[in-house]
Amino acid sequence: METQNTVSVPKQKFPIPIGLIVGLVALLAVLLMPTPEGLSVSGHRMLAILIFAVIVWLTEAISYEVSSVIVLALIALLVGFAPEVVLDKASTLVSESDKFLGTSKAMNIALSGFSNSAWALVAGATFLAAAMTYTKLDRRIALLTLNTIGTSTKRILIGVIVVTIILSFFVPSATARVACIVPIMTGIIAAYGVDNRSRIAVGIMIMVAQATSVWNVGIQTSAAQNLLTVGFMDNIIGSRVSWLDWLKAGAPWSVIMSVVLFFVILKMLPPEADNVPGGKEAVEKELKGLGPMPGAQLRLLIVMITLLFFWATGGKLHNIDTTTSTAVGLAILMIPGIGVINWKEVQKRAPWGTILVFGAGISLGTALLRTGAGKWMGDWIVHSAGLEAMSPFMIFAVLAAFLIIIHLGFASATALCSLFMPIMIVMLHTIGATNTALTPDVQLGLSMLLGFVVSYGFILPINAPQNMVCLGTDTFTAKEFAKVGIVVTIIGYLLMLVMALVYWPLLGWL
Repeated sequence: METQNTVSVPKQKFPIPIGLIVGLVALLAVLLMPTPEGLSVSGHRMLAILIFAVIVWLTEAISYEVSSVIVLALIALLVGFAPEVVLDKASTLVSESDKFLGTSKAMNIALSGFSNSAWALVAGATFLAAAMTYTKLDRRIALLTLNTIGTSTKRILIGVIVVTIILSFFVPSATARVACIVPIMTGIIAAYGVDNRSRIAVGIMIMVAQATSVWNVGIQTSAAQNLLTVGFMDNIIGSRVSWLDWLKAGAPWSVIMSVVLFFVILKMLPPEADNVPGGKEAVEKELKGLGPMPGAQLRLLIVMITLLFFWATGGKLHNIDTTTSTAVGLAILMIPGIGVINWKEVQKRAPWGTILVFGAGISLGTALLRTGAGKWMGDWIVHSAGLEAMSPFMIFAVLAAFLIIIHLGFASATALCSLFMPIMIVMLHTIGATNTALTPDVQLGLSMLLGFVVSYGFILPINAPQNMVCLGTDTFTAKEFAKVGIVVTIIGYLLMLVMALVYWPLLGWL
């Protein structure tokens, strides 16, 4: 009798992510709807692509990098096989051609984000961050600061804030800053000999994440979403907020919120003891291990200080834009014999996925504008919500609250910014056509202030990469993080409303 061996085959998961299927179904559903009045065929198709992007980015069905490539391909195909449009100066549809735009021209639109100066600045900023981590200058700065301030538990919390502020000027990447600070804080916690789940450890790590988000607001070059906002300002309004003006508007909020954060963490997560032996010795040991400052670190420090000078004085003492000065500084840092890092090291350390997603985000916003979809959607939201009759303060209050709530579904401030900031800036431009209170300067100012709110990743660990890096230390839970984050978000929002009434009007932004 012949026996038959049976082999059990493990059940495979459904090969296509559900979120991707939902996104594609939504894309097709919108495409099959009649084109709304006043909207071009290509604009209609861009709205379908926008909805697809929202779904796949919200659900994280596929990586941001893969979804960005899909978005670029969809723009090239769907807009390429749509009639060419003619828009007036206000981006309102004038007419549609009998001929298709063509995939070649549509692909140029799809790749337009990669020729934008804001994209070049982000790419350059990531390379600068790579140089900082390669030479370990960021680590030296952090250790020197902590050694100076002290290592009692309260002083460490203050030290985290001060280190974050300093590195926010020198390291234009939130993730890179946190990646530098976390190992140092982990070493100090270990030197204390306290449990990883002690309130000392919890408070320190939550402070690292939250302080980073706070200072993403205050400094223009500290976060990619800020530079993306500046890029949209250029495309839509035709002007941008300078590095120094951004600092004047945002830094006071960040300073006040740093103090608030300090007392919130002390109140909600009081440390078991204020003086625990071992922390000071741990910092001194780490600092001693770095040895004297090598020439590469000194040259990098000189270049970074020089860049800060050019960023801060752009449009005041000279007319060299931020992107150009960054490119020059980066070129100096990579010149053999003079520089501090070579291209191979840059390749290893640069977050190429972030650079890709950033370019795709700008392209998505640009395509929405060039097809008239952004203007059409902005007009619809303005009229539906009655924004045209509101004061600049109320417009800010409503749109800021919307961004804070919608951010809960996003794991990337860059994605959030890519999807909503171009529409919001167009909305402000539309309202300004009839509302005399929204002058061009106020439109520019409101764009910057809403850009501040994009960095509100305080509540859920998944809302910002820096939160996830700190969560990976297993010192706190998502619930503990959210308890602190909700309080910080409410106070931060109310503080912005107060500044919108008292401070920002003095600067001419409201």
